[in-house]
Amino acid sequence: MSADDVTTTTGQQSTTTEELDAAAQVEALRAQAADLEGRLAERTEDLQRLQAEYVNYKKRVDRDRDLARRGGVEKVLGELLPVLDAIRLADEHGQLDGPVKVLADQVLALTTRHGMTSFGEVGDAFDPALHEALMQQPLPGATQTCVSQVMQPGHRIDDKVLRPARVAVSDPDPEATTHDDQTGQEDR
Repeated sequence: MSADDVTTTTGQQSTTTEELDAAAQVEALRAQAADLEGRLAERTEDLQRLQAEYVNYKKRVDRDRDLARRGGVEKVLGELLPVLDAIRLADEHGQLDGPVKVLADQVLALTTRHGMTSFGEVGDAFDPALHEALMQQPLPGATQTCVSQVMQPGHRIDDKVLRPARVAVSDPDPEATTHDDQTGQEDR
């Protein structure tokens, strides 16, 4: 073997060693990249979880704030019911005029603006969830148990009843039911 052959062999070994070192470095870099990708995925999941928790928290706070606001409005409007009754009675007796009428209209507009509606009319079907029956009074022509007189109208905000309507109720009129039955048989 000549000196050149030894150098070539040594050169091949050093090239092979360099290739092995480079391959080991590539593997180490790949392992490091995989570790970093795993950490990134973990942090991304943490951020997504935190974001979802924040969104849920915000929804809960908004819902609680809305419930508190609605509860406050219901309480104030509930305490205004005697005033509204006095306004209604004064209006029925023709005692509302001038500045008092303007004030009464503003109070009624305020209640409407906050979603309060009145209910309870003569002839409405009696519903114990909406009406408080104070007495029974006949209503000619009634075909079902219905309101025959309204003493105080009921008030509600959305679906919540602030005060049921205080009414007199009427059972079905036997003559009206018989008349309807006879009319129905004649139509056939």
